[in-house]
Amino acid sequence: MSRDFVNSICRDLPGAEWSDPWGGGHDAWKVGDKMFACIGTANDGVSVKTPDIETAQMLIDAGVGVKAPYFHRSWVRLPFDADEDEMRYRLVASYDLVRASLTKKVQATLPQRS
Repeated sequence: MSRDFVNSICRDLPGAEWSDPWGGGHDAWKVGDKMFACIGTANDGVSVKTPDIETAQMLIDAGVGVKAPYFHRSWVRLPFDADEDEMRYRLVASYDLVRASLTKKVQATLPQRS
């Protein structure tokens, strides 16, 4: 998989927006102005949010991902050679988690999730 694969999944999520907040070639995907996925300049994987530190650690222990540099411990970085279904699942789960954490007012402004 690649940056393009990840970006194609994120691009299709309702209300998802791309940015490069730090410059230099980052792909940061946000919903309601909160990040749910980020590809760094090293271009070796994508960082995603998990529900909690324990889930992130479980994914790290299982070899699915590694600690996401520069992010809270509830984030993991999935390498581009991760299983395609796992990658898709984790990206969508991260999006859903972040979207659900938004205020009801902000959620109401977003396109419906099918």
